[in-house]
Amino acid sequence: MAIRRIGQILVDLGFLREEQLEVLLEEQQQRPGEMIGQIAISLGLINDDQLAQGLAEQMGMQVVSLSDVVIPVEVLTHVTEPMAHLYRIIPLKFEHDVLTIAMCDPQKLSIIDELRSFLGYDIKAMVCTEKEMLKSLDRYYSAGGESVETLIADMEEDAELAAAAEKIEKSSALDLTSVEALADSAPVRKLLNMVLLLAIREHASDLHFEPFESEFKIRIRSDGVLYEMVPPPRHLAFAITTRVKVMADLNIAERRLPQDGRIRLTVGGHPVDLRVSVLPTMFGESVVMRILDRSVVMLDLDAIGLPEGILASFREIIRRPNGIVLVTGPTGCGKTTTLYGALNELNVIEDKIITTEDPVEYDIEGIIQMPIDQAIGNTFAKCLRSILRQDPDKILVGEIRDLETAEIAVQASLTGHMVFSTLHTNDAPSTVTRLRDMGVPPFLLTATLEAILAQRLVRKICKECREQTTPSTDTLAQMDLTPDDVLDKKFYHGRGCAACNNTGFRGRTGLYEFMPINDQLRDLINHGASTQQIRDLALRTGMVPLRESGLEKVYNGITAIEEIVRETVSES
Repeated sequence: MAIRRIGQILVDLGFLREEQLEVLLEEQQQRPGEMIGQIAISLGLINDDQLAQGLAEQMGMQVVSLSDVVIPVEVLTHVTEPMAHLYRIIPLKFEHDVLTIAMCDPQKLSIIDELRSFLGYDIKAMVCTEKEMLKSLDRYYSAGGESVETLIADMEEDAELAAAAEKIEKSSALDLTSVEALADSAPVRKLLNMVLLLAIREHASDLHFEPFESEFKIRIRSDGVLYEMVPPPRHLAFAITTRVKVMADLNIAERRLPQDGRIRLTVGGHPVDLRVSVLPTMFGESVVMRILDRSVVMLDLDAIGLPEGILASFREIIRRPNGIVLVTGPTGCGKTTTLYGALNELNVIEDKIITTEDPVEYDIEGIIQMPIDQAIGNTFAKCLRSILRQDPDKILVGEIRDLETAEIAVQASLTGHMVFSTLHTNDAPSTVTRLRDMGVPPFLLTATLEAILAQRLVRKICKECREQTTPSTDTLAQMDLTPDDVLDKKFYHGRGCAACNNTGFRGRTGLYEFMPINDQLRDLINHGASTQQIRDLALRTGMVPLRESGLEKVYNGITAIEEIVRETVSES
């Protein structure tokens, strides 16, 4: 059944006149993405209560006034603070496995499905005003709200939970029914939900669950650095890892072999992909979840921090009809994101783009993406051979790992394809040496290689607590600088505040070293030049090394000098 439009409902309820609705529809054309109800409020045509009544009528729900409701503490515990703020909901009542909630965005029906999946209850929704929602979130879920710390403290005191875990631990045979019941228990479910939502909200890249002899650690990797959370009780390690395995559809009875799985969630209206890796250890199973949140990653070359000069040159090169463009750097430095940004820009109806990746991280509309599967012999080289029979114009090879893959990439380039790939090298000049050491002849490198982009990711100083500082002489020495070299320069660091979780950093930006292959470099490579000779010529012809790229961002107050020391090495 089609849902009636909110504008017409507001007219039918007598809150708007037909001519006012026409004005609103015209105004909405000027404000793409903004809801018509919010536009009506901003223009003073209706109030919050009238919009709530209209939304309730539209969605077939009841209106509730949160200021008139007394919510028992035990009901509030069903929804954690991160969940309440993320979804903008308040739990009102819990009876017969049905949780009644208030929400101010009833059109987002996916919220109800997501809550049902997270909590395991049936959900009944009622409509409230946005103002009442914000007040109630502040009232019920501010300083005194439930946190990971309080939840873990309650779990430590839960004798029933401890007894159930101990019974399973001491049992000689694995009772799957008892294991599943423990993994599905409310405290375990709630803790995992809270940790997951916190990690997603903090834009973390990885979540680690690590069993040791006397403790069970949870660590979150945010902005490239691991932070430890309050550890849950050691006896719940098995229950928590089993819960993750259930969510990832893995074999919970198998505890001796590594397993890989995937969890698909929709959080706050956008899809989040969790890649799960389970590894048996001496003291239980270690679980790492890679969080792939498309809403966080900007697949846009303008958004990844490339300097204007490099960006213009990179754009010109990626549009060439054939050749090889390589992006290099260590694991987790954003190589794939840069290449996705390039493919996204080249993604036009006239060109066929095919990728082969291990694994496919983000789905891009209009691009054919093929996952690698080493277990069945589906390697980069094998995929690349098949791709060439698919009439592609542009090809992305996830990584050049061996001579076979490198040779096919070179052949693809020579036969009129633009090939993008990644390589693990320290800088741009050493990439040429690495390919030569793999066995690629120098004359083929000079015929196909168009550009090499080396990159690193460094943390950005938090804007809320940024302040000027003076670096130590030791730090300057590590950058081959003296106090006299930086007399007129300003340095900054983050003091640490609530906005950045007292780390002083928030978000990351890229450092880039771009080496287009010009005729002089081709001649040098063809004559078997060393890495140092290639570097010297590249520097003379305008290449800015990673350290200098980093210092530029230090002087502009974007990052701290310690970050450049940590992520780059001296060129000398």
